Amino acid sequence: MSEPNPTSQEFETAVNRTEKVAEFESSRRGFVGGLQHILHVNPSFVPLIVLLGAMLIFVLLLGSKFLSPFAMTLILQQVQIVGIVAAAQSLVILTAGIDLSVGAIMVFSSVIMGQFTFRYGIPAPVSVVCGLGVGAAIGAVNGWLVSRVKLPPFIVTLGMWQIVLATNFLYSANETIRSQDIEANAPFLQFFGTKFSIGGASFTIGVVFMLVLIAVLSYVLRHTAWGRHVYAVGDDPEAAELSGVNVHKTLMSVYMLSGLICAFAGWALIGRIGSVSPTSGQLANIESITAVVIGGISLFGGRGSIMGSLFGALIVGVFTLGLRLLGADAQWTFLLIGLLIITAVAVDQWIRKVSG
Repeated sequence: MSEPNPTSQEFETAVNRTEKVAEFESSRRGFVGGLQHILHVNPSFVPLIVLLGAMLIFVLLLGSKFLSPFAMTLILQQVQIVGIVAAAQSLVILTAGIDLSVGAIMVFSSVIMGQFTFRYGIPAPVSVVCGLGVGAAIGAVNGWLVSRVKLPPFIVTLGMWQIVLATNFLYSANETIRSQDIEANAPFLQFFGTKFSIGGASFTIGVVFMLVLIAVLSYVLRHTAWGRHVYAVGDDPEAAELSGVNVHKTLMSVYMLSGLICAFAGWALIGRIGSVSPTSGQLANIESITAVVIGGISLFGGRGSIMGSLFGALIVGVFTLGLRLLGADAQWTFLLIGLLIITAVAVDQWIRKVSG
C-alpha cells in the first residue's frame, strides 16, 4: 500500500522550516568559522590585541608616565636581544622544530668576537665577522643533524646547547672583558649600543636592527619561494618533498640563518651590556621560546607570523616595566607570562581543531 503524497502546502512548510534551521546553524558556524579564519590567516592578531590591551591597562593605572617616550623606548631596548633571538627561534619553529641552543650560540659568538680582538690582537671588524661565521657554522651542524641524520631537533639542540655552553666557558676561562677596555681599544664591538635621539626618544642601533630584521624576515617569508618552502616543510615535510621542495636544503638554510642571527644577537648583547661576559644571556633560549609561543607561532610548525614573535617579546617587556612601575613583586610577571603561554597554546589548538 503506497503512502500518501504530501500536499504542496505541507511541502512548502517543511522546506521553509528546514531553511530556517539551516540559516541558524550556518550563522552560528559562520561566526565561529569566521573568527577562526581571521586568526588562522592573521595569527599575529591575538598577540597584537593582547599587547594593546596590556598597554591600555597600564596607561589607566599609571597615566602618562607609562606612555612617555622614555618608557616606550626603554621597553624596546630591554627586549631587543630577546626580539632578535626570537626571530631566529621563529624560523626553526615554523619548520616544526625547536632550537634550545640559541642562547649558547649568542653568548659564544660574542665571546669569540671579544677574545679574538683582545687575546690575538685581531681588528674588531674581522673578529665580528669570525663570530658571525662561528654562529652560522654551529647552526649548519644543527641543520645537518636534523635534516640528514634525521635526529629530533629537540635532542640535537639540547646536546648542542651543552656542547657550546661548555666550550664557551672553557675557551673564555670564564673571563669577562670589561666595558672600559672595549671603549678604549675596540669600540666597534659596542656598535649596536650606539644611541641616537628622535623627538625626545632615545634609540639604539640594536633596536633598529631588531625592527629591520623582523620586517625583512616577514617580507621574505610571505613573498618569496624560500618562505613558502619553510611553511610547507613545517606543515608536512613528506608532502613538501613530493611537491618538489628540497627539504634538506630548506632545513639547512633555516638552521644556518638561525645561527647567524643568534651571532648578531651576540654582537648586540655586547652593545647592550657594554662588556663581553661568558655568563650573560643564559635564559635567552627560554625567553625566545616564550616570545614565539605568546606571539602565536604554532609549535607544531607551518603556521604563524614572525611579527607575532616581536609582539610576544613586547608583551613581556610591557608587563615587566608596567609591574615594576607599579611596585609589584617581580614574581607577578612570571605568573602572568606563564598564564599567557598556556593560553596561547590553547588558542593555537582551538584554531587547528576548528580548521581541521
